[in-house]
Amino acid sequence: MRILWRFGYSARLLKTNHYRTAASNTSSPAVWMLLAQRSGRIPALFAAVQKRRIFTMPETAQDNTNPELYSPHPEVRGMTLLNREAFKRTVVVPALKVKKEIVHTLLKSLKHTVLQRPGLKRVVEDPEDEDSKLVILDPHKIPEFSLGESEKEVLKQLHISPEVSKYNLELTYENFKSEEILRAVLPEGQDVTSGFSRVGHIAHVNLRDHQLPYRHLIGQVIVDKNPGITCVVNKTSIIDSTYRNFQMEVLAGENNLVTKVKENNFTYELDFAKVYWNPRLSTEHGRIVELLKPGDVLFDVFAGIGPFAIPAARKKCVVFANDLNPESYHWLLHNCKLNKVDNKIKAFNMDGRDFLLGPVREELRKELTLAKEQKTAFHIVMNLPALAIEFLDVFRHLLVGEPCSTAVLPTVHCYGFSKHENPAKDIQERAEAALGASLEGRCSTYLVRNVAPNKEMLCITFQIPADVLYKRPCPAGEEPAPKRLRTCKAFTEEDLQS
Repeated sequence: MRILWRFGYSARLLKTNHYRTAASNTSSPAVWMLLAQRSGRIPALFAAVQKRRIFTMPETAQDNTNPELYSPHPEVRGMTLLNREAFKRTVVVPALKVKKEIVHTLLKSLKHTVLQRPGLKRVVEDPEDEDSKLVILDPHKIPEFSLGESEKEVLKQLHISPEVSKYNLELTYENFKSEEILRAVLPEGQDVTSGFSRVGHIAHVNLRDHQLPYRHLIGQVIVDKNPGITCVVNKTSIIDSTYRNFQMEVLAGENNLVTKVKENNFTYELDFAKVYWNPRLSTEHGRIVELLKPGDVLFDVFAGIGPFAIPAARKKCVVFANDLNPESYHWLLHNCKLNKVDNKIKAFNMDGRDFLLGPVREELRKELTLAKEQKTAFHIVMNLPALAIEFLDVFRHLLVGEPCSTAVLPTVHCYGFSKHENPAKDIQERAEAALGASLEGRCSTYLVRNVAPNKEMLCITFQIPADVLYKRPCPAGEEPAPKRLRTCKAFTEEDLQS
């Protein structure tokens, strides 16, 4: 499932103030001069201007719409400790006075013109006429607060006055999107964090150096704007290649990193601080499981908490799952029970190389010699992109004898990173070097995802060549050539013969 989440924003309703004066109100030019400026330069006292009044304006008003209407107050720039009160602003937007009974019809007819910003009310009470409502229009769709010909025609058909009112809206912290808040707080011209990985109730961000002074504020904004997120963490070190976890700092919310996630209709529980979990691999987990058929055998060399193993077991495959990390092994067993496949998976807590040389070799030796027409397919998944290719040399002469059939040779799905300009070629050549054999025409590569600029994660899939997997015994009647006896300088050939 997790996929990559964008910052959300609260659905709380906008607080409003309203006022009305005559069209000739002499204070309106001053107000609209302020609106014509960038929001970043509107003084704080503007929030209190003309409260509790509405004034109408001629259709030909020349006021320019502020392109940054929804920007927070400029005084929040540089804030490192979140002060929600500092985000209050009052802005002026266009509105139409409409009889209650035709409000719904008007909303349908002007659906592309009325205010569509989520969290803001499109229809509010008219304080001076209980039989009417005020329909708020999108200020970006009504340039200079003047209706277009198509809008005027709609109003004419509905017998609504085309007179546009100015309406004061009080914006609060709850009404701004995360991107708007962070763009207003961080120094101008710097990148704004706009996404994170969601793992249950945890949001995981990778902040850049220039964002670190604002990290706690960024974390709190994420918690505030995303229902269900109660903890935000930032990675403080690279992934440890041994256990595939990393150091992290809790930026905001509760210090609870034990969480529950759902992926491809399966539920997993884990301690995010101690095991590896990447929600961006959901599609890849599903892709591999889709290749399996009931009765197939899956060897998961670096199983983690079970995203390959558990769905495979549910698909009635025979599963051997291993992970070196004791915490991963613990949560693997836990999730097997949670998903009711604990009696269908054999779990191991071993080094990947020992797992291949031990349980995997033993099972292959037993199963591949049972029958010449073996219908079972064998899959070996090696999802440790930083190191997995280095383990491929284990398959050299892993078994002794002759293969019963090339059709039953195990299929390997091995993951790796590449910064090469031709990643597929790079990962194939590295796999060939480890195996000591060519895979040309016998493998396929799949681009899993882009990890970082110029860094790709790929999966190379191939059947282990028979001449790699099997060490063939000497033909009957032939003795192996004797090894040449190594001598040292202290002994001559004559001394050895005597």
